[in-house]
Amino acid sequence: MSLIRKIASFHAFARQVGALSLPYFRSSEKWKARGLLAAIVLLNLAAVYMLVLINDWNRLFYDALQNKDQAVFWTQLGRFTYLAFGYIIIAVYRFYLTQLLEMRWRAWMTEHYLQRWLANQAFYRLELARFTASGEGRSPDNPDQRIQEDLQLFTNYSVGLSMGLLNAAVTLASFVGILWGLSGSFAFSAGDASYSIPGFMVWMAVLYCLAGSVITHYIGRPQIPLNFQQQRLEAEFRHHLVRVREYSEAIALDRGEAVERAQLGTRFSSVLGNYLRLIKAQKNLTWFTVGFGQAAVVFPFIVAAPRFFSGAIQLGELMQIASAFGRVQDSLSWFVDNYSSLAAWRATTDRLTSFEASMARPAPTFPVTQLRPTPSPAGTLEAESLTLSLPGGAVLLDQARLQAAPGDSVLLQGPSGSGKSTLFRALAGIWPYARGAVSVPANAMFIPQRPYFPHGRLRDALAYPEPAGHYSDAQLREALQQALLPQLAVRLDEEDNWSQKLSGGEQQRLAIARVLLKQPAWIFADEATSALDEAAERQLYQRLADQVRRAGGALVSIAHRPTVAAFHGRRWNLAPQPEGAGARYRLETGTV
Repeated sequence: MSLIRKIASFHAFARQVGALSLPYFRSSEKWKARGLLAAIVLLNLAAVYMLVLINDWNRLFYDALQNKDQAVFWTQLGRFTYLAFGYIIIAVYRFYLTQLLEMRWRAWMTEHYLQRWLANQAFYRLELARFTASGEGRSPDNPDQRIQEDLQLFTNYSVGLSMGLLNAAVTLASFVGILWGLSGSFAFSAGDASYSIPGFMVWMAVLYCLAGSVITHYIGRPQIPLNFQQQRLEAEFRHHLVRVREYSEAIALDRGEAVERAQLGTRFSSVLGNYLRLIKAQKNLTWFTVGFGQAAVVFPFIVAAPRFFSGAIQLGELMQIASAFGRVQDSLSWFVDNYSSLAAWRATTDRLTSFEASMARPAPTFPVTQLRPTPSPAGTLEAESLTLSLPGGAVLLDQARLQAAPGDSVLLQGPSGSGKSTLFRALAGIWPYARGAVSVPANAMFIPQRPYFPHGRLRDALAYPEPAGHYSDAQLREALQQALLPQLAVRLDEEDNWSQKLSGGEQQRLAIARVLLKQPAWIFADEATSALDEAAERQLYQRLADQVRRAGGALVSIAHRPTVAAFHGRRWNLAPQPEGAGARYRLETGTV
């Protein structure tokens, strides 16, 4: 039963590798990919052919030494120069084309995965789906590492190991016949019967390597889960370092250095602890593989020595036998020599497979039909039978009805954690734990609590996600002036990390400048001015209200201050429901 499980596991792994590999060789780049692969295969075959020629050269060269034949010696030395030069050329171009195939394959896979990860907000939904109601992990950890590191490792191992296996198979096929012809028969008697084993050296090589492969597997198999765990722990440590950099100001203000140092220390200790277990496992395997390799150097001489000392073969044949045995043994020992790489490849493939599976089914397991807002032909906001849930399954809002028309100004309020921002996400169509029917005007913009600004030029951050070239410098400067950021109007071409460079209030004003630049008819503002003083907040809200009035739309806001409430005529309130009700909150409508 154990053997059956191992065979099934191997088949499953082969299917995983095929599912990850074949799309590239069937893509629009398939002819370049197949051409490079064919060239690498041909170069591997040529390299093996050169080794066969060098093996034959061994016999002629060492026979010349034994016979003290100076003419043949110098002739064979000259021949070796040509053979070595040819092998060097093949080896260099095999390396170059292999690296080129790995680079092209990685570039294609990275583009493919980035497109899928960023399409339809999959990156956002994968984060939301990290845990289901049952507590099972649904989202892969550290997708950035999967795309950046695991794809590079997968292409590297896939090409390197597959070409190594091909080279081992061709070398074995080429040299096993040579070794069979050179090794002769091994005769022995048992009782009154005499026996003869043809190709004795071949059978010894097979037995030697078969035993080595079995022992290697049992010694080295703990490396597979340890490699998987090591990649995950390294990614989590790197992710926390990035978070410290991103939130450096908040951490500094809270004097949180000691806490962060302790947390980073804990994560790094986990990295080192797992790595120590990994290198111990590798040490155990190295004890065997190094000893196995060293024994293989003298093993053919020990077996063939009786024939040499009896005069059955000359020195040249002995060296040719040793060389051929070494090639056969190297081929049969491919599994032994590459076990650590195979373990790392298996771990990387498992991680990419889980990532692939997560992107293939980004919808949550919570039994609801995902809400997909449709454009409103009448230019109004309408929601019927709207139900919102949390990723864990708790229902926030059940069968709610919303309506807003052009000219309206609506203030959404409720206790902290009642789902106000979640309602906005559902109206925007990015919250997957929702059902119902929603129509949203096409010309709408949402201002989140924490606006995002890409690294780079200020003009790109202001126009995001559109190209900055869609707007003139005058339009960009006017938007900054209207958003009370005149000091930034002369810095449009300055490159910086604006999320770190600007204060919280400046970031909110830059987000409002983005809205004023694009002039939408409908604006959904989620605590968009919470970091501003009341005078600035009043001035900017007046401009937002003027914008939607000119465009014939409406303003919907989440806010708590009376300053903002003054710009709204209607109120949507999420009121708590008693425990045991169908939902935690109910929607109440009224006037401000």
